[in-house]
Amino acid sequence: MKLMVFSHLFLYFFAYFSFNFQFAVEGRWLSLHKPDPESAVAYARWLASQNTWGVLSTISSDLGGAPFGNVVSFSDGLPGKGSGVPYFYMTTLDPTARNALKDEKSSLTISEWPLGTCGNTDPEDPTCAKMTLTGKLKLVQSSSKEAELGRSFLFSKHPEMRDWPKDHNFQVFQLKVEDIFLINWFGGRKPVTVDQYLQWKMGSLQLLA
Repeated sequence: MKLMVFSHLFLYFFAYFSFNFQFAVEGRWLSLHKPDPESAVAYARWLASQNTWGVLSTISSDLGGAPFGNVVSFSDGLPGKGSGVPYFYMTTLDPTARNALKDEKSSLTISEWPLGTCGNTDPEDPTCAKMTLTGKLKLVQSSSKEAELGRSFLFSKHPEMRDWPKDHNFQVFQLKVEDIFLINWFGGRKPVTVDQYLQWKMGSLQLLA
């Protein structure tokens, strides 16, 4: 009888801590596993899905065309259901949004390091994955279904965005991905095409324990 009670308690606490670990980082979904480095497309989509912020670079209209990188929050979908397409919630009070409205060329760089899955490895080590998505940063029409979808994606991972000042006129932007630069192991850039990246399904994730 005692053994049965102990077994039930063990299963309860295992499930409890496993569940909370998944949501432990800033209240967002965090997968317990990561893909095999050989599965480059899966790894790229995993990085986009698990991360909630990165460095968004635009062509600065205030600095004579110089590159301007800015830390921004983003979401590529509901928790655990990423699309690979990053959405942003920005205001033209910030130079990144102003830059995009004048020149859409942009790139988003994200790293595996903030996820806590790189151990003691330096963020620049190739085994600690990094990815840059390059493309066009486009303003989404505020009354469109896509804007509504984008807000649902963003608010699911960044709930405080709901309460950001209305008079700042935050709007949804989307990065139309045209190139994927991924390094997740030794040997240089991993080949990932845009079609492969966008068509890959989250359910086909190949995981490492």
